[in-house]
Amino acid sequence: MLSILRKARLKDKELRILMLGLDNAGKTTIVKQVMNEDVTTIPGDVGGQKTLRSYWKNYFEKTDTLVWVVDATDRLRVDDCRDELAGLLLEDVRFASPTR
Repeated sequence: MLSILRKARLKDKELRILMLGLDNAGKTTIVKQVMNEDVTTIPGDVGGQKTLRSYWKNYFEKTDTLVWVVDATDRLRVDDCRDELAGLLLEDVRFASPTR
């Protein structure tokens, strides 16, 4: 994943990554791993609890990349995860386009 993000990053520009997914999907773990690498990123880890999901769209404006995190070992929540992602994609949101 990091190699893809490095290639996508513009030279001398910060890459703003928004990590979303259900609670306990591993978002914070991924952010901590990325921060230990030598990458100029500003990751945003937004909570995945049901009460916070309606706020996700508020973080899109200054986001370059969205990473949707799925806990593939939690088979009981795969349907919930799919439904939340589908609902998010159906919303009328626009990601900020990086200045080139």
